[in-house]
Amino acid sequence: MIYIQQGTSVQLSARATATIRRHGAAAYPYECCGALIGRQADGFVEIVEATELENVTEEGPRRRFRVSPTDYRQSEARARELGAELLGFYHSHPDHPAQPSQYDLDHAWPNFSYVIVAVANGEAGDLRSWRLRPDRSAFDEESIA
Repeated sequence: MIYIQQGTSVQLSARATATIRRHGAAAYPYECCGALIGRQADGFVEIVEATELENVTEEGPRRRFRVSPTDYRQSEARARELGAELLGFYHSHPDHPAQPSQYDLDHAWPNFSYVIVAVANGEAGDLRSWRLRPDRSAFDEESIA
């Protein structure tokens, strides 16, 4: 189940948005993934950089993504270099809507933003952001500014 939570906003820099869209289109028909780096305050997340990561899933990249522990650590290090934080991850949904799947729900962590870009026939389309509820029961949609 998906809920809309009022008051939570994600600001994506133009560069981060372009990276996510370009990466999703280039990876098609497979899922891409990457890190979201930025700063956060009460009810507001500012993404200043989206960093492409390798999708290392062993379940088939057509419908799944996985970030390696090494890439996770390197993403945290990159965030520190920028005086920022690792705030979440992005991935694409080839030929599916930009909303979390049951797999996404089962593997997400609270306190992170998850940006999903829908990619249809190699063209990046709808881009939405989600945050897992603390009780892990569902995602709340974050507005994108």
